[in-house]
Amino acid sequence: MTEAPAVAPRRRFDPLPEWVHPATWLQHGGRRPERNAGAVVPPIYQTSTYHYPASFSEAAGSGDVHLYTRMDNPTQEVAAELIRGLEGAGGARVFASGMGACSTVLLAFLREGDEVVALHDLYGGTIDLLRDTLPRFGVTTRWVSPDESTDPTAAVSPKTRVVWLETPSSPLLRVHDIRSWAEAADRVGALLVVDNTFATPINQRPLSLGADLVVHSATKYLGGHSDLVAGAVVGSPQLLERVDPVHTTIGAALDPFAAFLLARGMRTLELRVGRQNANGLRVAAELAGHPKVERVYYPGSGPASEDETARRQMSGRGGVVSLVVRNGSEGAQRFLRQLRLVHVASSFGGVESLASVPAETSHRHLSSEELARRGIVPGLVRLSLGVEDADDLLRDLSEALAAV
Repeated sequence: MTEAPAVAPRRRFDPLPEWVHPATWLQHGGRRPERNAGAVVPPIYQTSTYHYPASFSEAAGSGDVHLYTRMDNPTQEVAAELIRGLEGAGGARVFASGMGACSTVLLAFLREGDEVVALHDLYGGTIDLLRDTLPRFGVTTRWVSPDESTDPTAAVSPKTRVVWLETPSSPLLRVHDIRSWAEAADRVGALLVVDNTFATPINQRPLSLGADLVVHSATKYLGGHSDLVAGAVVGSPQLLERVDPVHTTIGAALDPFAAFLLARGMRTLELRVGRQNANGLRVAAELAGHPKVERVYYPGSGPASEDETARRQMSGRGGVVSLVVRNGSEGAQRFLRQLRLVHVASSFGGVESLASVPAETSHRHLSSEELARRGIVPGLVRLSLGVEDADDLLRDLSEALAAV
């Protein structure tokens, strides 16, 4: 295996004015025309290794040299730079998957005897990691119920090293107060890590609210076209210096072609998320009173305190709506079979609308008791609204609900 360099090279990008908005940043961030032979679109560096002068250590001091694509690659750097600027961070790293990013962060900051504080409502893969994998290394997790989540100070302890927060959460889209959790984590010297996948940095910027690190499944909204798998970690250079060695050792490097697709997909992120916000808001409102729907989950649709938090920390509510259809699992299956425009598929955040049953997809590894404890009932369906016409989506959903 290739050894990691002693000095991590610094990458130089064309600077942009601080006043540019996200839409402008997404078009012009990460530019290095002098390196790319003037190409407007950054090329794919499809290489595993790189030529450098005889002494790599000396070459690394110039700040513009690479060693091995498992460690870094120019195409990866463009995608990371776009995410860094969107989140308002000092740095960003991209990974081969969202779970690769999550696993790397936890392994970088935890050791035997440490405690993670995590809310019950999390993505199923994260639950598996915290519940099944980390205990093998002596790391425990304190699970916080929705009722307990309103008092972050009581949830943490002197043993807490990482607080893991997902807001909005999967799949019930609960909204949690990032600033309150950041203050609670600071009191005990813990790191607050926020999974910002559902919100995206267009709708929410956790670092500005006190989070230490932000993670993304870039497979979802950031890529936006259901054609890649990727992850990201965003934060200060000091914290990322602790992430880097684990990232290199684990080998969760993003393939250059996937990195190219990720950067290309992000060029339209603000446009896509704006349309998806509008579609999500309209579908949530119109299905809330539907006779075949028992309940609709949408960020801020729960207690008034959640709506207040969402108004304060989110500029948009996102394009995911979860609903409980009547007649349980059988009703959900009837609904899914009748959909014509909405694909029945796992994942979310793409330009096309998707529908899935979390109990059979993202949370399929949980027992029936665990599903019930987390509020994932048999008739729960998660809708990811794409960029289609809202009237067309509502007609498709309404006609499918008629079969329930």
